[in-house]
Amino acid sequence: MKRPFLLLCFSVLSGFCFAQSQEDAVKAGVNKLFIAMRNADSALLKSCFTETAVMQTITKTNTVRSESVSEFAGSIAKLPANTADERITFSHIQIDGTLASVWTPYRFYFKGKFSHCGVNSFQLINENGTWKIQYIIDTRRKDDCVAEESVVSPQ
Repeated sequence: MKRPFLLLCFSVLSGFCFAQSQEDAVKAGVNKLFIAMRNADSALLKSCFTETAVMQTITKTNTVRSESVSEFAGSIAKLPANTADERITFSHIQIDGTLASVWTPYRFYFKGKFSHCGVNSFQLINENGTWKIQYIIDTRRKDDCVAEESVVSPQ
């Protein structure tokens, strides 16, 4: 009688641990982008994305503007370290096999001063054990921001 119960407990706990480690790995893939931005490290930034990644933002006029990863990495590389600081909160993470969807409210600081806020929506895929960004789209605004204490700089 004890054996089936112990087996059930082990199965439930190992499933929970696997889910947590997958979620942590997805978070690490996203956090790596913001660490690269803060360090003005274009090589690290490029390594966060797949070869066919798409980057987009919704503008103030509700149009969608696209930018290549290379263009973005080039603009970040021109900045001194600690100039671009995007502080995020992981609001929702969903994982199915090698696909992850991540929703992160953020506040962006430029040279230590608040610039804008919004939400990032990421789609990541797992390439050979590493979570990489395939698609990101974000919103940008200066008001109605998430409370400052709820967003943190990735470590």
